[in-house]
Amino acid sequence: MAGPLQGLKILDFTTLLPGPFCTMNLADMGAEVLRITSGSRPDMAAFAPPFFPGTDLSFATAYLGRGKRCLALNLKDERAVRIVHQLLKDYNILVEQFRPGVMARFGLDYESLREINPSLIYCSITGYGQDSPISSRAGHDINYLARSGLMSYSGKKETGPTLMGMQIADVASGSNNAMIGILAAVISRANTGRGQHVDISMTDGAIAFNALVAGAYLVDGQEPGREGYLLNGGSVYDFYETKDGGYVSFGGLEPQFFAAFCRAIGCPDLIEGGVTPQDLLKVKDEIRTVMKTRTRDEWMEIFDETDACVDPVLSLSEVLNDPHAKNRGLVVELELAGGGRVRQLASPIRFSETRQVYTTAGVQAGTHTAEVLREMGYSEKDIEIFENEGLFR
Repeated sequence: MAGPLQGLKILDFTTLLPGPFCTMNLADMGAEVLRITSGSRPDMAAFAPPFFPGTDLSFATAYLGRGKRCLALNLKDERAVRIVHQLLKDYNILVEQFRPGVMARFGLDYESLREINPSLIYCSITGYGQDSPISSRAGHDINYLARSGLMSYSGKKETGPTLMGMQIADVASGSNNAMIGILAAVISRANTGRGQHVDISMTDGAIAFNALVAGAYLVDGQEPGREGYLLNGGSVYDFYETKDGGYVSFGGLEPQFFAAFCRAIGCPDLIEGGVTPQDLLKVKDEIRTVMKTRTRDEWMEIFDETDACVDPVLSLSEVLNDPHAKNRGLVVELELAGGGRVRQLASPIRFSETRQVYTTAGVQAGTHTAEVLREMGYSEKDIEIFENEGLFR
């Protein structure tokens, strides 16, 4: 059975990570996605090593372009804009990731395109949204996290905020909120027949991640601090280094889990009365000392038999070879257009009936230009003229 999003047709004007990750996941679930790229200004992801042997195909292009076709157009050319207008007869979802105002300069903004297709769902992914006082500001993941407030209470008191190893605002806020917004708009369109503009700000999404902390602040006005509450190091909920330089995580805030943890590490004296704020540092120092007496894997032999909310901090190679990842099918293998195969991370969403179908890895910019134009009714002569006159650059 085809994926759950079969029938959705999406024009993808995005680059880098947030938009392409969003549309890749939609393609995994059955949507038909057509990337619109520039032949002369390639996506920066195209330069991200490693590259496949004997090619200039980046792993990022092969991954983020998974399941998509790709049409190259010079949007400064009026003929390219007309081609987009033609495509909108079949494609009624558009995703773009330019700064506010850029698509309007091409005549491809929502207000212009809704005149052509009133049912169009038009999703814009930006750092700060369409109408913020700082909408035109340049930014990256670190900037959105900084402005969101999250970094004001993340990290350690002594060292301050800490860079994360993944792009929280880009992916968790940008990509995922875009998917949620698009699919909610699809349901609304099914009920009303009308499309709409979905405005995704990665900073807004990161602000929403403050969740419980902001909810509390809005009631009592107390600013959270680093290592200042249960879930950011202000309790025994934390990471602990082991004898071999590895780490384990402990999340057992509930009394039964804390008691099981204390018994497992040979510190039953810590159980009675729990851990008060006054003796927190002393207790954590004792736990740190004990945890360094065994290696990570030695501790896990103990905790695999103990229900105490303890897990090892795994390396990426360990994760991808872990029985959990293998059993859940979190790595898939796809064919490369030029031959050979590549392993990639799979979609994390599972369906009992309409399962994802992984077709092909991503391809170089413009790979399907001629194919798409032929489908639209353009002749080989038309395509040759377009090529010679720079329409695809």
